[in-house]
Amino acid sequence: MLRDAAVLAAVAALAWLVWPSTLGGCTTVTIVSGHSMEPTYVTGDLVVSRCGEPRVGDVVVYRPAGENGGRVIHRVVGGDATSGWRMQGDNNDFTDPWSPRGDEVLGIARVHVPHAGTVAAVLLSPLTWASVLVLGGALLLWPGRDEPVPDGAPDDPRGLAVLLTLPGPDSRPGAGPPGSSRPDMGAP
Repeated sequence: MLRDAAVLAAVAALAWLVWPSTLGGCTTVTIVSGHSMEPTYVTGDLVVSRCGEPRVGDVVVYRPAGENGGRVIHRVVGGDATSGWRMQGDNNDFTDPWSPRGDEVLGIARVHVPHAGTVAAVLLSPLTWASVLVLGGALLLWPGRDEPVPDGAPDDPRGLAVLLTLPGPDSRPGAGPPGSSRPDMGAP
């Protein structure tokens, strides 16, 4: 019973840690696209961010107002949560046109996995899943072999046994044992 409680507590803690912000949780997973954060992050990197109060110098993921759900991952270079944060990409020489406040900041970057986003993007692509579904459907619907397999054919397990016991070149019917000059007498 104590073991079950420990497993349940571990599952609850893991769920709390990875519950996505899109479902009211505190974790946001972002696949980096573009050059604005180089060399810190490059296209294809995966960044996991967690909610919290950012400070100047933190890299944050935010959703700019009026950008149809797009996300930006840049560094806080000034401002505050009330009047808005000033943001800038590490590779940019200008600040962002947006100043995110409060709920627009989805999280502070906590985990960086180089190039993992490229693999995740392929696995999450609708084209990948459509291809898998089409291939699976084709395998299920592909016609099977309807004609019977003749005896002695390699696909027939009985025929395989026959092929393995075929006589050798010196075992012709009527011939004696190897090295003998007289014909086989047959069984008594």
